[in-house]
Amino acid sequence: MIEICGAAAAGVSFLLSLLGTEAAKARAAAWGFVDRPGRDRHHRRAVPLGGGSAMFLAVLLPAALAMALAAVWSARGAPSWVPAAVAELAREGAPHSTRALMVLAGAALLHVVGLVDDRRRLGPWAKLVAQAVVASALVLLCDVRLLTDVVGEPASTLLSIGWIVLIVNAFNLLDHMDGLAAGVAAICSAALLAAAVAAGQLLIAGWLCLLLGASLGFLCHNFPPARIFMGDAGSMVLGCALAVLSILTTYRRGGPDAPYYGVFLPIVLLAVPLYDTFSVLTLRLRERRNPMVGDTRHFCHRLLRRGMGPRKAVLTIYLATAATAVGASLLPHVTDATGAVLVFTQAAGIVLLIAVLESADAKVRQ
Repeated sequence: MIEICGAAAAGVSFLLSLLGTEAAKARAAAWGFVDRPGRDRHHRRAVPLGGGSAMFLAVLLPAALAMALAAVWSARGAPSWVPAAVAELAREGAPHSTRALMVLAGAALLHVVGLVDDRRRLGPWAKLVAQAVVASALVLLCDVRLLTDVVGEPASTLLSIGWIVLIVNAFNLLDHMDGLAAGVAAICSAALLAAAVAAGQLLIAGWLCLLLGASLGFLCHNFPPARIFMGDAGSMVLGCALAVLSILTTYRRGGPDAPYYGVFLPIVLLAVPLYDTFSVLTLRLRERRNPMVGDTRHFCHRLLRRGMGPRKAVLTIYLATAATAVGASLLPHVTDATGAVLVFTQAAGIVLLIAVLESADAKVRQ
């Protein structure tokens, strides 16, 4: 029954995102809410914006309904027609509603900032400040922390804030090619979903089902050639959601004395988006350019310049992300250092192979 509920959540979110994106696409042009070509843009025509709002609402509306039902059923009891497993899950979720609402509020703030930026171009520093404020609130007020039992609370606070800001920016930077951010988000959501289910974290799994459905629904409109963009209003929400859910998912099996290797699952899982982030920043700094100013030097753009078509380049990054996701899914089950080293080596090998091939191609062209 729980599996059916998860599939239903993903299906509802998918339909809301699919239909909402279609509606946003129809209205964006009339409102002049479009992304026009520029020096830091790959596309050569004006493309409607607003897909990010459809994705956000596809997560927000089912989540709000679920929390409302959980609160009512917890206080008054679930109706007789509600399966016992679902009623029990609602009772377990009710005490977490406040934290869930605060996380949604943080995502909503980033969504609004993204909408303003999509319309008026706020600039990188204004967005960075907003991201830091939201990340700090989530960590300090909602207790969204990672590695607390490993490094202690003060260091955990700084690491958690940094992780959320990093992943928000990673997906903001990743949203530079049709279908890229949404597809990578779907792959990462699916991998985290498997980890959450294995850990028995059904509430976290429910959130990941909503995120997976919303990403796939939007992707139907955004896969190359894109007919609508998510904009910063969507990419920052995706990054925030994945950062928070990657922190809240439990990766250690058997309690605090269990092997710690699983806590590195998010880094392995997100190795490809992180590679894109750090490689493009390195290129900008090497050329003595402002690292905060956008350009077309991202990983996917570099694949295009090496002869790949847009779809092949995007699918290549999907494949690389899926490959690291397979290794990441094994980490929570690793019981010795040898297995952990093999997983880390696989992820590092995928990233290094990409870097070496890019470097070799660049030398040939010189």
